[in-house]
Amino acid sequence: MHNFKVVLLLAAVSASFLLNSCGQKYDSNNFQAYFGGEISNPTKRFVLFCKDNEVLDTIYLKDDNTFFKEFDSLKPGIYTFRHDPEYQYVYFDKNDSLMVNINTRDFDESIVFCGRGDRKNNFLMELYLLNEKANDDLYPMFDQDPQTYITHIDSAYRTTKQFYNRHKDKIEWGEGFDLYAKAMVDFNYYTTKEIYPRIHHIRTGKKVNLPADFYNYRNEIDFNDAALAGYSPFLTYLSHLLTNLAAVPASGELNQVDLALQTSIRKLHIADTLLKSPKIKNTILNSIAFGYLLEDQHIVNNQTFLDSYMKFSTDQTSKNEITEIGRAVNALRPGQPLPSAGLITIDGKAIDSDEVINGQETVFFFWTENMHSHFLLASKRALAIKSAFPNLRIVAVNLDSDSEKWRKTLQNYNVPDVIQVQAANYSDISKKWALIKIHRTIVVTKNGTIKEAFTNLFDAHFEQVLRGNGDIQ
Repeated sequence: MHNFKVVLLLAAVSASFLLNSCGQKYDSNNFQAYFGGEISNPTKRFVLFCKDNEVLDTIYLKDDNTFFKEFDSLKPGIYTFRHDPEYQYVYFDKNDSLMVNINTRDFDESIVFCGRGDRKNNFLMELYLLNEKANDDLYPMFDQDPQTYITHIDSAYRTTKQFYNRHKDKIEWGEGFDLYAKAMVDFNYYTTKEIYPRIHHIRTGKKVNLPADFYNYRNEIDFNDAALAGYSPFLTYLSHLLTNLAAVPASGELNQVDLALQTSIRKLHIADTLLKSPKIKNTILNSIAFGYLLEDQHIVNNQTFLDSYMKFSTDQTSKNEITEIGRAVNALRPGQPLPSAGLITIDGKAIDSDEVINGQETVFFFWTENMHSHFLLASKRALAIKSAFPNLRIVAVNLDSDSEKWRKTLQNYNVPDVIQVQAANYSDISKKWALIKIHRTIVVTKNGTIKEAFTNLFDAHFEQVLRGNGDIQ
């Protein structure tokens, strides 16, 4: 069904492209390529075409939700197409002509490619979903002893490698694509090894005695292949590796705040030593900085961390961005007034966040159309909190840009006692309130000052945050 639909789309978007591209011969200096498709239930009116997190082109949707782009010259390699909040990879060989069908309600599972270069890209999506299924099956295994766990992940790895080898022989792709296909196979397996000791300890309270050869694969990894600098399987693995290598043994000398600081600074040092490719190093340094400032940070230590980060990073654009985030985080310290941000009420009235607070202690949580499950769970949790703290004002802030769709969505849900608003300008509110991830909650006193700007409705200690220095009952 999907393939038939995409073929029809190809014909509708560009008949000459469909008839000529697959059989067309190109000279050695011609790097012309095409990319297009259709998005069902779009969340935005455009698709971003990117390379290593840099936007190369913004491709706008037509009225029928199709899009199409002809590139006069496109270098062979891995690219991403983004339709926020989702993204996926697409690989272009020389003169590939690709169309893709996407349904945002089931983004990854719905993706089907058609055209010149489709077989390898459909394989990559199948491989991605195979890894996702294997990872979902992994959770019960974290409680097991090392040998049982190793037997399980080795079996899954063999299955994935067989799938990879079978399609490699069948499709006969080139070395350029093989780098990414093999990396997706291998680094997913390596990641399952890196995370096991830590998650086992969290879940069982016990440390494991690992076999002497458990980490031998680390010796075979090229950490400085710049072609992998923006590739998620590789970067995810590196992140978990650094977490393990930088772990600081818990002791009575360091509290949790200082432990988080020391661990993050150790990550910076190890990354600087291990990674020689400036492209990869800067990407990882930026990831560490984002993680610390938005998750592990404590404002009194932020400058110490930023001083270390600035010493190692050579990416001036990212340094400026991290500095801005640092300033935003610093402005959100307890006792400071919450920066005013524009909001829209359910009846379309423009207000600011101060009006929503209106002299009551207030909790803000955030959601998007593409995270219905989070909205429902957060609303349920909010109502339980409201029951325990009846004088508390709870505000759900939608971060999408489509107001009509937001209102229609709310018509399907009855969430009493939760005030529904939408961000008037996502860029503005995300900068002022440092909203990089959706799972954030901000608690404000009745005077409009910040009680806690970096917490979560689902945090085990959230009710303690509400009670601390509180003016609610």
